[in-house]
Amino acid sequence: MTSRDIVILGSTGSIGTQALDLVRANPDRFRVVGLTAGGSNPELFEAQVAEFSPVFSGLGEEASVKAASMGCDVVLNGITGAVGLRPTLAALDAGTTLALANKESLIIGGSLVTDRAAPGQIVPVDSEHSAVAQCLRGGTPDEVRRLVLTASGGPFRGRTRVELDGVTPEQALNHPTWSMGPVITVNSATLVNKGLEVIEAHLLFGIDFDRIEVVVHPTSVVHSMVEFVDGSTLLQASPPTMMIPIALGLDWPDRVADAAPPVDWSRPETWQFFPLDDDAFPAVGLARRAGQAGGTAPAVYNAANEVCVEAFLSGQLAFNGIVDTVAGVLAAYDVDLGQEMTVETVLAADAWARQAAADAITAAGEGSHRA
Repeated sequence: MTSRDIVILGSTGSIGTQALDLVRANPDRFRVVGLTAGGSNPELFEAQVAEFSPVFSGLGEEASVKAASMGCDVVLNGITGAVGLRPTLAALDAGTTLALANKESLIIGGSLVTDRAAPGQIVPVDSEHSAVAQCLRGGTPDEVRRLVLTASGGPFRGRTRVELDGVTPEQALNHPTWSMGPVITVNSATLVNKGLEVIEAHLLFGIDFDRIEVVVHPTSVVHSMVEFVDGSTLLQASPPTMMIPIALGLDWPDRVADAAPPVDWSRPETWQFFPLDDDAFPAVGLARRAGQAGGTAPAVYNAANEVCVEAFLSGQLAFNGIVDTVAGVLAAYDVDLGQEMTVETVLAADAWARQAAADAITAAGEGSHRA
């Protein structure tokens, strides 16, 4: 077994810190040669650099682009948000295996990202897409009928849209099964995260949107499934943890022994699955339509949502207002399908959507004050 040189982008976030835990547990298997972070926790970053002594380290987007361009075996992109696009492209251009936790860069980049990636160069680190990738080992592409992504349903599973009117940021951040950063936790509560994952699955695996389903699975033990044409379904299961997909991302296609505890089969275990309530949680259907529209529409969906989540967390926007505002911004956006997908066009759509969302939030606030 040879050691892999790895670069970790977003090292102080949830994915990055867990990846470093994995490195600590497997010092003969992984060597950290690059570390970058956004700068929100400089003390932790300094401690990480002192402990792992990477060849390169730095804060900010430009540092992440430079680190992603380094010669190494694997780049783990654990950055949150659209700022991860340029580092993703840099890693692909360098010919490095990209362990992708920054789903936004793939979703907003679309063909800009997939056209640069060699077959097998992108290894998904989202638990759902890692599960699908593992299950796909059990059959050929022609044998796949559909992908089934599981969603926990978040902290508000079972509530109607009316019952979601007054929920608070504190309630939205209280996820029942996962411990994540604030943005992705709110995205899980609105199911925007699952909408993004539907687009991500389409881009990663080349499966049409009408063959990608979402079901609610509250305990988050089954991470996703692949249904084959003969009626059989393969699934991947483990207690809720990101350590398994992170380990697979860093050492794909090999598995890292004892990356996480398995399901305890000596105890009673019940798995429940429920249909998605599209009326209360319209974010998945909205994302599906954005993905089908193509071009820069997914970038608009993602950017508007990032602004709305920030507004919700700061008390400027109601919970239901997040997806309502994203829907309004998308409805106002004119997708130019003939436009070439470049970093500039993607970031221009991103900037337009952010401003449109901010304007809509401001207008809604002024309207409520007048009322």
